[in-house]
Amino acid sequence: MEARRVPTDLSTLRSWTFITSHAQVLLVVAGNPDASVAEIADAAEITERSTYRVLADLQQAGYVRRSRKGRQNRYEINRALPLRDPTVAHGLVGDLLKLLVEEDVEGHRFARRA
Repeated sequence: MEARRVPTDLSTLRSWTFITSHAQVLLVVAGNPDASVAEIADAAEITERSTYRVLADLQQAGYVRRSRKGRQNRYEINRALPLRDPTVAHGLVGDLLKLLVEEDVEGHRFARRA
């Protein structure tokens, strides 16, 4: 017997997510490397202050490199670094991005929110 997908109203769930703020920021940056901190915060649904902190963490650990493009920041992701999670110790950042941002999975494209 084949499992059937049941639509879930995500608004009824408690306020936690499977994807951490760090991963959300990384995914937003992957989709829009020229995004401002305000745009990243809005897309990740976190505060600008949290976004600055998360970006600083990601930069310090080498996952994100920031450069200036005129008056604006541009972010570049180091896809070759390992994920910082023991359950996926052999996975790379590039693997996560490929799965959630770049590939279709069962006909669904997981990309940044509009």
